[in-house]
Amino acid sequence: MFSKLFGSKEKKLSPTEKAPEIMGLYLGGSFELDALKLKLLQPQLIIENAASHHLIQAVGEVNLDTGGKILRFYTDDDAYLQVVMDGGDTENHITDVKLWYFYDTKTVGSENQWQSLLKQEISQPEYSLEGCQFQRVWDAVGEESPPVAMTEKTYEEDGDTSTTDQFVMLYERDLGDDNFEALKVSGEEKIINNNHDRCLVISTGFNINPADLRING
Repeated sequence: MFSKLFGSKEKKLSPTEKAPEIMGLYLGGSFELDALKLKLLQPQLIIENAASHHLIQAVGEVNLDTGGKILRFYTDDDAYLQVVMDGGDTENHITDVKLWYFYDTKTVGSENQWQSLLKQEISQPEYSLEGCQFQRVWDAVGEESPPVAMTEKTYEEDGDTSTTDQFVMLYERDLGDDNFEALKVSGEEKIINNNHDRCLVISTGFNINPADLRING
């Protein structure tokens, strides 16, 4: 999965460049989730056999136009812990933490397919996955709600970095008891050897509370 999403490497980290960290999470570190909560919640989710222990193999960073930031800690379980911050880079600025699992990745083979994804398929009022209906979260003013554009820089353990342009829409469904399952649909594009490498990535996730998480270091 990592090779498909991150593609060929662009450059090595400079001696002064370092993958971002937050909450004690860092490239090469690990964390654990509350195994009991995971066991109770998982039957309601689309994901199956989620691990409670995760090794961080790559870190992604997205700087948002709003001044916020997204950090993604990619793990050995085909997952990533996503931390959203607003107004600063410290733990006090964290507004959301989710654990996401990759559900499906499909190659986009033509320009027509790519344009169709951007204009019609990524953003819909509702999105159906395995018989579950998810409602769009990021609604714009007016009739159209286009995907949100963002660029992620990814840092890997061997010192390589890569950059991916992403066009994203977020959905969710109510599980009851203040629990929600999130769905992310993303068109992702990299330039490799002057060619466009594109794919459609579907991921599902759920909220993580501080009490659910133990950082192992």
